[in-house]
Amino acid sequence: MRRILGIVLAVLLIGGVVAVILAGGGPQDPEHTATKTVHGVIGSEKSEFFADPDVVKALSAKGYTVKTETSGSWAMDQLPLNSYDFAFPGSSEPAKEVKAKAGVQSSQVVPFFSPLVVVTRTGTAQVLAENGLVRMTGKNTGTLAMGAFVKAAGEDRTWQQLKGSEAHPELLGKVLIRSTDPSSSNSGALYLAALSNVANGHTVVSDAKGIEATAPLLNKVTAPQGQQPPSTDAPFREFVSGAGQPLVLVYESQVAALLLRNQPAGDMVVLYPDTTVNSDHTFVPLNDKAKELGELLSTDPRLRELAVRHGFRPQNGVQEFTKATAPHTAYLNQNLAGINQVGTPTVKILQTLAERAKG
Repeated sequence: MRRILGIVLAVLLIGGVVAVILAGGGPQDPEHTATKTVHGVIGSEKSEFFADPDVVKALSAKGYTVKTETSGSWAMDQLPLNSYDFAFPGSSEPAKEVKAKAGVQSSQVVPFFSPLVVVTRTGTAQVLAENGLVRMTGKNTGTLAMGAFVKAAGEDRTWQQLKGSEAHPELLGKVLIRSTDPSSSNSGALYLAALSNVANGHTVVSDAKGIEATAPLLNKVTAPQGQQPPSTDAPFREFVSGAGQPLVLVYESQVAALLLRNQPAGDMVVLYPDTTVNSDHTFVPLNDKAKELGELLSTDPRLRELAVRHGFRPQNGVQEFTKATAPHTAYLNQNLAGINQVGTPTVKILQTLAERAKG
């Protein structure tokens, strides 16, 4: 009888385990185990997004494990793209080059974007406003007058020549914006695109004549910086820590993410260039394995919510961004009022401009 009872209990136990697995509660439950691993190359400004445990969880719930490595957006087409399932540069122009190099015809998607901004401090912003280079729209936000800035840069204007600068002994040397390496970094390249547009009569540089007309100005704002960082991460961290340069080019997403984490911004002032090129983060699937991932990043409510938490503006997501950042309007231009969005030169022309700018 004991032997018979033991066999019956064993059968019941095995049946119970099988029932649990069939019911979806076992270790192979797709809610707990991603079914597809994809490997992509991304711009460094999206590293924290993909590393966020909540993003990892949300992607896993949709059946994805996403592994990434970083590269300068404008250098991605030089990588062995057959090693990746997707590329995710920070602009549409390098995305076109990636598609051409990889020989893919799949549709690209822009899940979210971020404007470029210049961060500074209250005293510096007041000096710039007094000299017509900035229009303050609040205590901690304003608009950088790109025409006036280009003129000042072309004249090699120094801080000491600006009215009111004598009260700020830390302001020394030429009036420059610290920017990233335009030959590889997305923000640095877009900065040159905006500057060249203004210097070229508010027209996208598209030929040799435009290059010759704008290259001297670009050299004046780039070469004196010396070695430029490969991404905005380090310059922004330095600025937040109280060090760094008086004017630093970063992404709005970095500022918004800082504010949404309720970290102190102190006397930071966020300046939006009145002529700019938005960073359109463009997802390029390089094979069928990653084809649906770009759509998920664009349309999934949870992933859009998390993109906003990292400071990005979802495409067609004005209300989402506005609602999330409502407590921080002292720093952020939510509807981008007064900002003129312009196009970018081709990758080939922009690379030439970058070479000329660096001297």
